[in-house]
Amino acid sequence: MMNFKHVLLVIIVGVVVAGCSDFLNVDPQSQLTQEAFPTTEEDALQSTNAVYSTLRNWHYHSGGFPILDIMSDDAHKGSSPNDAANTVGPYDDFSHSTTQDGLARWWNALYQGIRRANIVIVKVPNISMDEDLKSRYIAEARFLRALYYFDLARAFGGVPIVTTPEPDLEVPRSSEEETYSLIEEDLMFAMDNLPLKSEYNQSNLGRATQGAAKALLARVALFRQDYEMAETYALEVIDSDEYGLEPDYTDANGEAGEHGIESVFEIGAIATSGAGGNQYANTQGVRGTPNRGWGFNQPSVDLREAFENDDPREDGTIIELGDVIDGIEIIGDGNTPDEVTDDQGNVIRIESYNRKVWIDGTTTNTQFGHNRRLIRYADVLLMAAEALNKNGKPAQALPYLNQVRERAREGNSNILPDITTTDQDSLADIIMHERRVELALEGHRFWDLVRTGRAEDVLGPLGYVPGKHDVLPIPQSEIDLSQGTLTQNDNW
Repeated sequence: MMNFKHVLLVIIVGVVVAGCSDFLNVDPQSQLTQEAFPTTEEDALQSTNAVYSTLRNWHYHSGGFPILDIMSDDAHKGSSPNDAANTVGPYDDFSHSTTQDGLARWWNALYQGIRRANIVIVKVPNISMDEDLKSRYIAEARFLRALYYFDLARAFGGVPIVTTPEPDLEVPRSSEEETYSLIEEDLMFAMDNLPLKSEYNQSNLGRATQGAAKALLARVALFRQDYEMAETYALEVIDSDEYGLEPDYTDANGEAGEHGIESVFEIGAIATSGAGGNQYANTQGVRGTPNRGWGFNQPSVDLREAFENDDPREDGTIIELGDVIDGIEIIGDGNTPDEVTDDQGNVIRIESYNRKVWIDGTTTNTQFGHNRRLIRYADVLLMAAEALNKNGKPAQALPYLNQVRERAREGNSNILPDITTTDQDSLADIIMHERRVELALEGHRFWDLVRTGRAEDVLGPLGYVPGKHDVLPIPQSEIDLSQGTLTQNDNW
């Protein structure tokens, strides 16, 4: 496993200049200037790899903390009660502000990735090299640019569109429609120029594929309520026969399933806190004993109650105190209460952790080796089911929904029976529930509630205000730097 991951690191890290400096963040060294780089086929490869390296920047993950889960009904801040109470805690009750910790880090990381993508998109076409490889590199960069802009658009609405390596210092916000038009254009290009997953050799696993571009476009379409487009591209991914479901649910996010049949797009990492490691899992790792991380993103009681009786996915999602995983007993953190109750004695918080970021090992370094799945096949099946139902085809939606449930029951016919209803409204609720329990703690729930208009009912009691909290505020520091070119979102 380590040898394979070291190969993966060579693919994705993308060190572009000598030493440990990144040419995008420092003045060019020697002949390596913006005018002179990239000019060769090797330069094109390194530039493309650099676009991927943003994915492993801790700040890429919503500024470093899993705030999208924390803002949903699936999780709380977690960690010890006082840890990051003033910085991460406000996302738990929607009291965050325009200067909240993490917002500027997230914004800047996404634009860093966009700038790196723009270098490939603008400069690689001028390089004399194999034309098919050139098209692939450009398509990879455009897929990643679309991914980064989609994160920006969901989080902040319409944002400044930058398509050159050296933009003007003051770029105004574009509309949401303009932002999504660029995203769709990039993904269409990526679909036409990327290979299938099966066409990559092992040394190239982790790169963007045609299936990843189609799956991301289906996700974008669902967010835009374009159910015809969502149906088309989700079904094309399914019909490609490139993907399937891991037999064991925990492998869908676990080490044994890395770049496996269920992985449509994931972030490769190696077990080190240095270059090549991914701190996303360390941030959420078990706190205390064993010491695997900081313990943020504590699963909620409400999430526990969402699972049907004996659903194996509950154990595959939540680490409870006393669990033994890979021979390691989970004892937890002495500074975190095992339970918190309200005035009526109801349990409202339980010390617990995200099982989906667990990776075998006993140190914090090993936790950095988790490969975060950004798109997996189960999500594609559920996107297809949702879109088909919305398009008046509930009977056609059922097989895709039931494939997910069949895998979840792991051969136990006494649990998780197939869904049979074809009532569209009832089926819409069932699909949304299935998305919750299947994809819990993977960063989807908050956006699912917002895009389906359910956020006010579900999150209102937690502090969510419609018309305000469906997006995050533009970081105040960015507005200040723009000298007023950027405008703030409504009600912030």
